[in-house]
Amino acid sequence: MIFLDHAATTPVRREALEAMWPFLTGAFGNPSSRHGLGDEAARALAAARLAVAEVVGARPGDVVFTSGGTEADNLAVKGLSLASPRGRHLVVSPIEHEAVLESAAYLARHHGFEVSEVAVDGAGLVSPEALAAVLRPDTALVSVQLANNEIGTVQPVAELAALAHEHGALMHSDAVQAAGWLPLSLDALGVDALSLAGHKVGAPKGTGALVVRGRLPIEAVLHGGGQERGRRSGTENVAGAVAFATALRLAEADRVASSARVGALGTRLAARVLAEVPDARLTGDATRRLPGTVSFVFPGTSGEAVLLELERDGVVCSSGSACAAGSDEPSHVLTAIGVPGELAQTAVRFTLGSSTTASEIEDAATAVVRAVSAVRGIVAP
Repeated sequence: MIFLDHAATTPVRREALEAMWPFLTGAFGNPSSRHGLGDEAARALAAARLAVAEVVGARPGDVVFTSGGTEADNLAVKGLSLASPRGRHLVVSPIEHEAVLESAAYLARHHGFEVSEVAVDGAGLVSPEALAAVLRPDTALVSVQLANNEIGTVQPVAELAALAHEHGALMHSDAVQAAGWLPLSLDALGVDALSLAGHKVGAPKGTGALVVRGRLPIEAVLHGGGQERGRRSGTENVAGAVAFATALRLAEADRVASSARVGALGTRLAARVLAEVPDARLTGDATRRLPGTVSFVFPGTSGEAVLLELERDGVVCSSGSACAAGSDEPSHVLTAIGVPGELAQTAVRFTLGSSTTASEIEDAATAVVRAVSAVRGIVAP
């Protein structure tokens, strides 16, 4: 199998499994318990919090462990907005993950917020000028991804954050797909909050974090025992936090070398497909993109049919976000960047990982040429 769907999930690193195993077995204590087992768990949780904080240049107390990127996005958008004294206006991009878009829609339905979508260009980029056009004196929060999960476009988040701050608004960025590929320094990005997910960097599913700068007020979404300094109640997933911290630290250590190698492989895949598949079109920005994300539309095909043909050849990829799999609607990301609905239904996304090899890319490119030709032969009148 040639696995080219790393944006959906990644294989769990052996180091992460080994790090979490003791906390699933002998060291199973509740970190809130006042005895030896609880103290051991609490120390492990504190060490994991420190490791995540070091990767993003934050303080350990800024790290809120969550069940993944979706919960982190919900806590950021709802929690920071509801706690803001500025007003009831939010700004999001139309190509955000559904976790951000649905959280904003929830605030509009139930808490009287107004939501503005900042325009993106045909590559999915948000310009400072476009953001300036929608900012208002009562804007509480701006939320723009660091990198898009479908087309891989990397946003100028530092510029956008500086502009948001000039207008008195907070800045959140969903960095779920960027982890392991792009620098995550809160200071360099200028953001107030950053969402992360473990299963994108080699940790088990159901792990992640929201990093919230300093002591910004944030309204809890989950209520109960007051864990995570009152920001996220619930007995902590110690084993998951340890695994997540381990995987994130290793991904950061490998980031520069891995990004360069995988970026070259992604460029090779794009070049072959564009040269050998008639009318193939790359979506997203050609240069400001994640190293391992290569997404195409293939006119005259069905994306799902191409996926089936590729899987017969042992190539596993996707037609877009795994969170929207099974939907009959065209990708909201592709329609937002101006791709017609019918053409958006032909999309196929390849996302490479640190384990992807050059020979796999050559085989995958050959399989794409065959698969598209086969599907066009079936659907052609």
